[in-house]
Amino acid sequence: MFKGLEILIVDDIFINRMLLIEIAENLQANYTEAKNGKEAIDWLKIKKFDVVFMDIEMPVMNGFETTRFIRQKMAAPICTIPILAITAHIISKLDPNFTESGFSLLLTKPYTLDKIENALKKIFNK
Repeated sequence: MFKGLEILIVDDIFINRMLLIEIAENLQANYTEAKNGKEAIDWLKIKKFDVVFMDIEMPVMNGFETTRFIRQKMAAPICTIPILAITAHIISKLDPNFTESGFSLLLTKPYTLDKIENALKKIFNK
C-alpha cells in the first residue's frame, strides 16, 4: 500500500532510527535518515519526500524548532509535507504550543508497524 513512499526519518537515537527503518522496509517504502533537525532541513532542500517522521527531543535542532522552520521558512510544496511527531513523552508535558507547531499527527512510542500504517492511512486518506 505504501510501496515507493519516500520517508525522511529524523531521530538522534540510532536504535529508534533502526526500528523506523525496519517498519519502512516492511511497508516497502524508501527512507533517508537524519540525526537532527538541521540534517532534516538539509535533506528536504535536496530531495523530495512524501512524509517526515520527526522525533521531538534532539540535539542541534529539536522537532518543534524543525517543524516550525519547515512550515514557516521553506517554500511550497516542502512547507506542506506531512510531519508525524514521534515521542515517548506524555502529551500534556510537551511544549504548550504543541498543537500550533505544525505537526500533522502525533505518534507515541513505542511505535509499531500497525501504528505507523494507521497514521499513514490517516494522512494519505487510504
